[in-house]
Amino acid sequence: MIAFLDGVVSEIRESSVIMQAGAFGLEVFAPKSTLVACKVGTALRLHTHLVVKEELLALYGFHDRDMHTLFSYLISVSGIGPKLALAMLSSMPTTILAGAILQGDSGLLASAPGVGKKTAERIALELRNKLPEELMAASGGARPTALMSQAGEDAVEALLALGYRETQVKSLIAELALKEPEATAEALIRKALSKLR
Repeated sequence: MIAFLDGVVSEIRESSVIMQAGAFGLEVFAPKSTLVACKVGTALRLHTHLVVKEELLALYGFHDRDMHTLFSYLISVSGIGPKLALAMLSSMPTTILAGAILQGDSGLLASAPGVGKKTAERIALELRNKLPEELMAASGGARPTALMSQAGEDAVEALLALGYRETQVKSLIAELALKEPEATAEALIRKALSKLR
């Protein structure tokens, strides 16, 4: 297993980065936040996960150790492959994703692209009691009381009433509410509308 990769970023693609490590150029598939952290010509360490299948040998990389850990747990769930796990990690921050799993918030999990209601419920059921301590601490404690404030819930309801899809707004509001826990529903709605336009 390749635990990490130290190299120089030589190219950034839509869903991967090409890292030069010695005389080799390795393609590493990564979530959006990792791709954003990459700058062509700079040295970088990625925590990696190697997936070996009959016709595929793929390397997945993460700039953050918690993200790598959560990826490993996600792909352990039946029906969740590396591409879907990357899509989930690209759609919301690790702390929100881990918190949604701990809370059993299948609605928030289902807001990730490609994740249906049944898949979201399966993820929450299978991983709820398996996540390691560091992910539980990062998401706000062993069993946080609520992932979103009442203002966040109100903001989601208002945006749904305006015609936005749940998949568009739930993770966005959760992320905004995490950054500003004291924000009112109106403030969250304004910020969400500016990002949704």
